[in-house]
Amino acid sequence: MGLDVVLYRVVRSAGAARRSSFVPVEVVDDSDDVLLGLLTRVRGGGRTPLLDRFDPAGELVVSAPEAPRLLAELRCLAESAASPAEMARLRSLAALTRRCMRGHDVEIRLEGD
Repeated sequence: MGLDVVLYRVVRSAGAARRSSFVPVEVVDDSDDVLLGLLTRVRGGGRTPLLDRFDPAGELVVSAPEAPRLLAELRCLAESAASPAEMARLRSLAALTRRCMRGHDVEIRLEGD
C-alpha cells in the first residue's frame, strides 16, 4: 500500500491562465505503512476529524492555514502510538507540519496508493 506525506511549494504563474504548479520540498516516506497503520487504528474515533478524511487510495491536501489543526491531531495520534517507529514517524510529520505553518505558499499532501 504505502503512504507518502509531501510538503509542496505552490508556484503560481502570472498571466491570464493563473495556473499553479507544485514542487515537492520534503517527503516523509511511509512505504512500510507505519503511519498508515496508526491512522487506520484511530480513524473514526472523533479526535482526528481532519485526518479521518484521508483515503488510503487517494489524497488529502492540508493547506498552511490548516496546519495548526493537523499538528493538534498529530498530538492525539501520539497518544495512541504503540511503537518507537510510530513515534519517530509522527515526529517527522510534526516537523514537516511546523515547516508548513511557517510558510504561506506551501501545502502538505498525504498521498496514498
